[in-house]
Amino acid sequence: MAIESHPVKRIKVDNFTEGGIVGPSLTMLGPLENGGILEVKTAPGCWGPMITPSFQGAHEVTQPVAVVGAKIGDAIALKIKSVKVTSLAAASGVDAPIEGRYTGDPFVARKCPGCGTENPPTRIEGIGQAAIRCKKCGAEVAPFKATHGYTIVFDHSKSVGLTVGQEAANDIAKQASKFSSLPEKSKQNCILVFALANMPGVVAHLRPFIGNMGTLPAIDMPVSHNAGDFGSFLVGAPHRFAISKEQLEFRTDGHMDMDSVREGAILICPVKVDGGGIYVGDMHAMQGDGEIAGHTTDVSGEAIFEVHLIKNLNLEGPILLPPEEDLPILAKPIKQTEAKAVQALGSKYGQQILEKTAPVQVIGTGPNLNEAVTNGVSRAAKLFKMPVDEVKNRVTLTGGVEIGRLPGTVTVTLLVPLTTLEELRLANLVKGQYKL
Repeated sequence: MAIESHPVKRIKVDNFTEGGIVGPSLTMLGPLENGGILEVKTAPGCWGPMITPSFQGAHEVTQPVAVVGAKIGDAIALKIKSVKVTSLAAASGVDAPIEGRYTGDPFVARKCPGCGTENPPTRIEGIGQAAIRCKKCGAEVAPFKATHGYTIVFDHSKSVGLTVGQEAANDIAKQASKFSSLPEKSKQNCILVFALANMPGVVAHLRPFIGNMGTLPAIDMPVSHNAGDFGSFLVGAPHRFAISKEQLEFRTDGHMDMDSVREGAILICPVKVDGGGIYVGDMHAMQGDGEIAGHTTDVSGEAIFEVHLIKNLNLEGPILLPPEEDLPILAKPIKQTEAKAVQALGSKYGQQILEKTAPVQVIGTGPNLNEAVTNGVSRAAKLFKMPVDEVKNRVTLTGGVEIGRLPGTVTVTLLVPLTTLEELRLANLVKGQYKL
């Protein structure tokens, strides 16, 4: 691991990790000063890298940035100041892996069915799902096909989208890089080339967010697998990124696909390598909770973050402070009028101690939703020094569990006593977010 230069107050990143891999072997930019500003240009995640067999991780994310003074056991808070879609169109759909074009994991260990080359370089011939060809032998080589997909165009203000028919999808496919607004240094094949058009005429709202962002895991791994669900595919895998179940704990859960990781949110990330290594990618134009299709509208974009170091927080995974409107109803901060009613109840029933609380979301991940919830509850119990059963009661009474992505990412939300947040040095950040 290396850091390139002297501390800076602001840094712009428009280049990407090689082949979709993140971990301690990467060179970090920066370091960025505490309180500094990070600006990034992002490339689409998922489908583009999925049909680029030279990639070994199914996302393309920015080169990591170090933060001054960040040590293992600290945390880095990323205040999301802006998220802007730059693509004119996107394409997505339900995937199916194609046998013979991968070893064990089609997201990671791709191979050419013609010449057998592992993670082969490619060229594009024409449009459609047969367009991705091995540069060496010419065989069709995309490891995935779309069983049902769509191409969607966006209005000028990026407020609404409309899926188009086959003729328009074909025209867009012939100008894929233009409509995708691929960053200059991106190396992925563009999914618009597939000219998907199974569902024309659908109107959708844009609500952009970032699907994969955070800090470097403590071991090198495919960036799409830096989560407890996709990461479980690496345990005992038949390729060079195979890990043990114990090594899965080195992840930082950057790949969340939580639609609340958007403008106005604060994401607090664990530091598991010195410097932290902030990376960003996989911006989505919109997504329903659960991402039930497996993928959504991956877009190019620009984002700006304010970066703050928190010492000795010892997180296992991320904490999210979403915009207030994204919180579960039971986790909304107690209003002044409600506080008066609570005081009256306390006087009536002799309850002199009245908790002052604030909402916090703990990210949980696992091979399935049940294990993800268990992981999130366990993380909350350790962080807030509460019995697991108390966390369960607080989540049930003052929060909720929400699905980020299937098969296994969730938010575990609860109102946490401010005294606890003060001990963790999180109180000012949380109170500032929710104007308490």
